[in-house]
Amino acid sequence: MEIIALVLLFVAIVFVVQSVKVVPQQNAWVVERLGKYHGTLTPGLSILVPFVDRLAYKHSLKEIPLDVPSQICITKDNTQLTVDGILYFQVTDAMRASYGSSNYIIAITQLAQTTLRSVIGRMELDRTFEERDVINSSVVQALDEAALNWGVKVLRYEIKDLTPPAEILRSMQAQITAEREKRALIAASEGRRQEQINIATGEREAAIARSEGEKQAEINKAQGEAAAITAVADASADAIRKIAAAIQQPGGGDAVQLKVAEKAVEAFAQLAQKNNTMIVPGNMSEVSGLIGTAMALIKNDKIIHPGR
Repeated sequence: MEIIALVLLFVAIVFVVQSVKVVPQQNAWVVERLGKYHGTLTPGLSILVPFVDRLAYKHSLKEIPLDVPSQICITKDNTQLTVDGILYFQVTDAMRASYGSSNYIIAITQLAQTTLRSVIGRMELDRTFEERDVINSSVVQALDEAALNWGVKVLRYEIKDLTPPAEILRSMQAQITAEREKRALIAASEGRRQEQINIATGEREAAIARSEGEKQAEINKAQGEAAAITAVADASADAIRKIAAAIQQPGGGDAVQLKVAEKAVEAFAQLAQKNNTMIVPGNMSEVSGLIGTAMALIKNDKIIHPGR
């Protein structure tokens, strides 16, 4: 009896182990019944029929990174280019992933490599470095269309490295160096050009400022001279008016005659002192007449006391 009980216990344990399955989160298990697809187990507790149902495939529904081996591609301008990339995909249909392809990972890898060679073959070498996003999107689009039958969703493809041959690298480095030197020379020439422009502009502005200053100085000088002339003219006019008013007074005419006589005598005296030659007036009676008139006026005291 004990042996039978142990056998029954063992059978029960085997039955429980075969029938009770716990599927982890983000996993999908494919069940076959008598060799035929029966269903897909979702996360949680599931019951199978022992010795009838079996777990045929187990798939992870997480995003999976797949390293695509590096390969040599030929560009449109017949240049060899070593390309290394990484692919991200996710199982979306466990049944198709189980029966759509014998090995969907190998299928995706091979298709990624062939698609990459095709895309790069339509580009020149320089464009491959500039249009990585175009290459990535083209590979993803081609893989996504083919991977539908495999129950796989290709999320993205990223190029890790693009390596041209060593000779091409040296040529590219020389080209980059020449381009940098060219930019440096252009920048230096632009700097010298701008410097000359600044100097010319400064000299022009300085000349304009000097000319404006000279112009203003001449204007100020002219205005000052005009003001001086006006002041002298005003003073002369005022003096003339005063003299004219004085002449109109009694005795004014006699004072004028006396002043004229004095000036005439002084003039003849100065001429005699400055020259070795004696200058004699042509009409001596005029001089004597002036002197006589002056003496008469003084004697009559008409100048000192006008109007008496």
